[in-house]
Amino acid sequence: MDSTERTRILVVANRTTETPRLLDAVRERAVAGPCEFVLLIPDAGSRNRTDWTLESALPMMRRACGRTVEALDGGAKPFEAVSEAVKGGLFDEVIVSTLPHKAARLMHRDLPQRIAGLGVPVTVIEPGRRAGMGLADGSMSLLTGVPPRGR
Repeated sequence: MDSTERTRILVVANRTTETPRLLDAVRERAVAGPCEFVLLIPDAGSRNRTDWTLESALPMMRRACGRTVEALDGGAKPFEAVSEAVKGGLFDEVIVSTLPHKAARLMHRDLPQRIAGLGVPVTVIEPGRRAGMGLADGSMSLLTGVPPRGR
């Protein structure tokens, strides 16, 4: 990767109570190397289905990473939106922030594992998990062995 190339990171977040952890993860990734962030909020157009809107989320993400953050329409089918973007070569990494397994529609549909199957590194941020532990009990877990580009 040449020094002007940036790693593109897709952040998928919906109804998350883990905003501080997500913003910390974005901040840490921004410090780790040149990157760009794009935020996808599934069902963003339906205020009764999401508690994070683009209007509230984008400024927080911008402050966390210190640069402009783009938005991507997540629609009602988050995996299809992520799959299209990743298969199109638009993203090198994905960060998924979700509610605890029992409550999260995204987790019930195994979204992080399905995204990992697309061949990109996936970091999962879920409340109630402790840092440094595995997927079953860690706060941020890398789901694939695919190293992020540029690391």
